Amino acid sequence: QVQLVESGGGLVQTGGSLRLSCAASGRTFSSAFMGWFRQAPGKEREFVGAISWSVGTTYYADSVKGRFTISRDNAKITVYLQMNSLKYEDTAVYYCTASPGGEITVARGWSYWGQGTQVTVSS
Repeated sequence: QVQLVESGGGLVQTGGSLRLSCAASGRTFSSAFMGWFRQAPGKEREFVGAISWSVGTTYYADSVKGRFTISRDNAKITVYLQMNSLKYEDTAVYYCTASPGGEITVARGWSYWGQGTQVTVSS
């Protein structure tokens, strides 16, 4: 079993920045990818981005490309989501995830999820 714990959410003004962290623990961590999704009230969970654990290749949703950056620390088994130029529409609960079962942009394929952290962007 893999445990994922997110931190770093909060309230920020439009144009501001936040950095989310996701620490993985549990049985030997061997996920090929780690990802970030978000879910706003009344909306489906949507893909934000992902990173390949071994090579560090990153993938982003068009809505965050150029503003968000995913990075990882292999030694700490931690992935980060740096969010800059935040917009009101970025307000959501952000989830860290590991072990995709197929297409990385599809939420239902991922095996492990964190508890989520709230990000609120005030207009």
